[in-house]
Order: sequence, then structure tokens, then C-alpha cells
Amino acid sequence: MRRPLFALLLLSLAACGTPQERCIQRETRDLRTVDRLIGETETNLRRGYALEEVTVWRTQWVRCDDPPRAPLTEGERPPPPRMCLDDVAETVTRPKAINLADEREKLAELQAKRRDLVKTAESAIAQCRATFPE
Repeated sequence: MRRPLFALLLLSLAACGTPQERCIQRETRDLRTVDRLIGETETNLRRGYALEEVTVWRTQWVRCDDPPRAPLTEGERPPPPRMCLDDVAETVTRPKAINLADEREKLAELQAKRRDLVKTAESAIAQCRATFPE
């Protein structure tokens, strides 16, 4: 029993990465975020509109919870399940109009920010590799 648990623990620790990998991940987090935003903005420009996630509430039939009751006696049948109307949250994706000129300006600013972050990340990655050699 101990051997499988130990193996599972080792696998979970290995999945976290080496200290060098964790350092590089930490130092490049902002760069990855900006890259994601650049990709999203380029897609919006190609498509001509953005997509937004919106939470909508829909009324649905759901099973109601019966109040606790005394245990059933021998031969007694349980009551049938009750159904109630309840509001249920649902996330939907909808198209959203965008100003293409503003979107192009945002893309240019993100690309400039990315260039700055790449310069910063290069020195940080070199420092991570020096601090945590593999």
C-alpha cells in the first residue's frame, strides 16, 4: 500500500517541474498573458467582432429536496420525487461589436508591451538558469 502512494507522490511532485522550470514559469507569466491577449485581439480583428461570455438565468425543472423524515416502516413506499421550477445559471458565448480602429491600437500597444517583456524575460530566464542549473 505504501509503494503506490509513494509513487503517486513522486509523480505529483515531478509534475510541478524543476526549480528552474518553476522559476522560468514565474518570470514569464506576464509575457504569456500578453501573448494570449495578442492572439485574442488578432482573432477579433480577423473575425470583425469579439466574443464575450455572459451568464444567463434559465428556469428549469429540478428535483426538490424533501425535508428529512422518519425512516420508512416495513412495507411503506418512499414518496415520489418532487419537481420544482428553479433558476439555473448558464454561461453562453455571444458576439460583441467592437471598434476595429481601437482594436488595432490595442494590438499595437500589446505588441510594444510584449517587446519590453521579452527583454525583461531574457535576463530573468538567464538568472533562473544560473540560480537553478540542471
